[in-house]
Amino acid sequence: MLRFSTALISIVLASSVFAADFTGPVVSVLDGDTIEVLHNTHPERIRLSGIDCPEKGQAFGKRAKQAASALVFGSDVMLDTKGQDKYGRTLADVLLRNGTNVNYELVKEGWCWWYRRPWSLR
Repeated sequence: MLRFSTALISIVLASSVFAADFTGPVVSVLDGDTIEVLHNTHPERIRLSGIDCPEKGQAFGKRAKQAASALVFGSDVMLDTKGQDKYGRTLADVLLRNGTNVNYELVKEGWCWWYRRPWSLR
């Protein structure tokens, strides 16, 4: 069963790589679940959808930001956008060129929580 689940996740992630709404370099990591990606020569604030990392002042907030930075800073990422949150940030699944889903990876590494329902949509 575990092999089937892993294979299914791999297929879903691989198929989502081709559904990117836009691609660009990560120019800033604000915290564990918020980054800025260059889009049409302007930085666009991206809130990683479906997850919540500790804030900077909370326990492990600084480490969550470092983990996100290690994964994405300076890299080109593909964004599968989901809309905007109540603060006007673009909600997105963030994918590396090798197919890694950054949202999933941060949960897997234990730096954030996963929400079944996107709580940050308008």
